[in-house]
Amino acid sequence: MRTRMGALTLGRLLGEQWRSAGPTYLGLAGRLRALVLDGRLPLDVRVPSERQLAEQLHLSRTTVTAAYDHLREDGFLRSRQGSGSWTAVPGGVRPTGGAIAPATSSELAGDVIDLAAATLPADGVAVRAAYEAALLELPRHLPGVGYDAAGVPEARRAVAEAFEARGLRTDPSQVVVTSGAVSAWALLLRVLVQPGDRVVVEQPTYPNALEAARRAGARLVPAPLGDLDEPSWDLDAWRAVLRQSAPTLGYVLPDCHNPTGAVMGAAQRAELVAAADAVGTTLVVDETLVDLRLDGRAPEPPLASFSDSVVTVGGVSKSAWAGLRLGWVRAPRDLADRLVEARLSWDLGTAVLGQLALAHLLRDPDREAHAQARRDEVRVRRDVLEVALRRELPAWRWRTPQGGLSLWAELDHRSSSSMAEMAGAHGLRLAAGPRFGVDGALERYLRLPFVVPADRVDEAVRRLAGLAAAAADQRPTRLVV
Repeated sequence: MRTRMGALTLGRLLGEQWRSAGPTYLGLAGRLRALVLDGRLPLDVRVPSERQLAEQLHLSRTTVTAAYDHLREDGFLRSRQGSGSWTAVPGGVRPTGGAIAPATSSELAGDVIDLAAATLPADGVAVRAAYEAALLELPRHLPGVGYDAAGVPEARRAVAEAFEARGLRTDPSQVVVTSGAVSAWALLLRVLVQPGDRVVVEQPTYPNALEAARRAGARLVPAPLGDLDEPSWDLDAWRAVLRQSAPTLGYVLPDCHNPTGAVMGAAQRAELVAAADAVGTTLVVDETLVDLRLDGRAPEPPLASFSDSVVTVGGVSKSAWAGLRLGWVRAPRDLADRLVEARLSWDLGTAVLGQLALAHLLRDPDREAHAQARRDEVRVRRDVLEVALRRELPAWRWRTPQGGLSLWAELDHRSSSSMAEMAGAHGLRLAAGPRFGVDGALERYLRLPFVVPADRVDEAVRRLAGLAAAAADQRPTRLVV
């Protein structure tokens, strides 16, 4: 079943700028093409009829028909008698995306700068102290067998206490400790999703979450974020997707969104949760980056505070160190029990020593001081990157991220897939925009993490500018990345 987009919603997405220059039908076709490539108008969406869109835009039907014909010729629209018209990509290629793997030592050999991964080195002081404390506590666990699929009690209590400190009542029985947030998401998919079930995701979003859902056999349904001029969540699109597709799960990153760095406001959180509850969709919120808000504003209420049905995954890979490989799920008790049962045939649990270290990290009386130092470090790297980009690549556009570890840049007519393919020759490692979306969208975008040390940023951006110049005349050689 294809999702339908009404004329009113499409008219809002189109805006007015396309009317300003050249033949009207070409301006309309160009804007529709851009919406498809940017992922704001997903693939396989049935668009309004020529008559409906003409009435909405106050155009002649002939103009809209000419625009649709132009899009059909270019492969961005397909039609069938009696079935209407729906969005497509040229040639019918359906990209599969792919997870972003950590760089190997061979990939970084020869002074390659990694602008693909959005991960920081460890907070060495906090991590070392946590493991030293954990080692002192380990002996009392040694008489046991060491298996605990739910997590050791100390770690579960510490996670529950961290939620309580944010105003979200949580019992340790609601917590399952996992080997990172992606592992938590994969475990939820294993329990809640059958092959062919629909999962609604933001577009753009975290590539490794997309890949986990694909491997679970889910059918991904994108709901676009706003553009750079209006970066908030498009709740009209979410409501339409939820109403028409009735997805089993929804995956959202409302806190320091990856890759855009946006933060969802409290009112939007309430609206999104209400829309999901109305159709029985379980929202899974990824809070991996919640501690990295950079704009100095007070934190928003946890999404799970708006409904008992919301499931939360989180971890310490961004705030402390990815090498800890520790995360968690907070879920209703019955679901937490199902997750524990599923782990018995999967990985049997997480290493005890790491869980004890996690408990100390979360209970550290200096935790907020460590978090603030981390935010200060990240903010400096972000600001240095923005200065270098404005100097070297002034035609690129982005919005200063409210948090997180990356900015989402709109390129000046270049293909991010072409740039990613050519990056190695310029001493860089990049992740192309389509990895962050569904079905080949986002070709004009590139995620730029601000995790490179400040004294290396200028060199990284100089290389990026050289790569952009070399790619200026390139076209995407493929849609699969």
